[in-house]
Amino acid sequence: MQHSSTNAQLLAYETIRDQILSGQLIGGTKLVEDRLAEEIGVSRTPIREAIRRLEQEGLIQKKRVYQPSRADVEHLFEMRILIECYAVKKAAKYMTDDELLVLKETINRARHSKGDEVVLANKAFHDMIVNQSRNPIMINQVDKMKAIIYMFSKAVVFNKRPMLIDEHEEIYKAIAARDGERASKLMELHLQADLKFTIDLQFII
Repeated sequence: MQHSSTNAQLLAYETIRDQILSGQLIGGTKLVEDRLAEEIGVSRTPIREAIRRLEQEGLIQKKRVYQPSRADVEHLFEMRILIECYAVKKAAKYMTDDELLVLKETINRARHSKGDEVVLANKAFHDMIVNQSRNPIMINQVDKMKAIIYMFSKAVVFNKRPMLIDEHEEIYKAIAARDGERASKLMELHLQADLKFTIDLQFII
């Protein structure tokens, strides 16, 4: 089956990325270009391009699937706490009524969905708040981490962390009440709970 070079690159990128995010390719796995090219049905060049792109996103390091250390996880969440606790204060100040409705809808979607849909709804909730920082550097920083954040978020959702969506609801209420300090404190507790759950999952069990 022939693919144009752009399509082949995209196919290779999306296939490898999905295999990493779904856990099919586990952390530490060495990526063999020939084998991947054969499996996906493309030449080695798009595989090479896909690996380069995934290295930029942090999902691959030195031709191996990224396997975060405990310190890596802690550092990532430290950065998120700094950015999102700041952003949520701004959200309490600036979010319009229409934006609040959309934020509330992400919580409703998460409550009434399953699997990947819950992960996407949770991502939308956090993305909306990060965007309220109105700081392009912060937004860009979170964007660079999005693939790894998604990987952790998926683990948290699929392993059913208790109170996850209820905590979003409480953060939303604080934003709607224009209480930036409370919203910030709740966000910090929320992300600390995510961090603890992720570490227990990856490094204790």
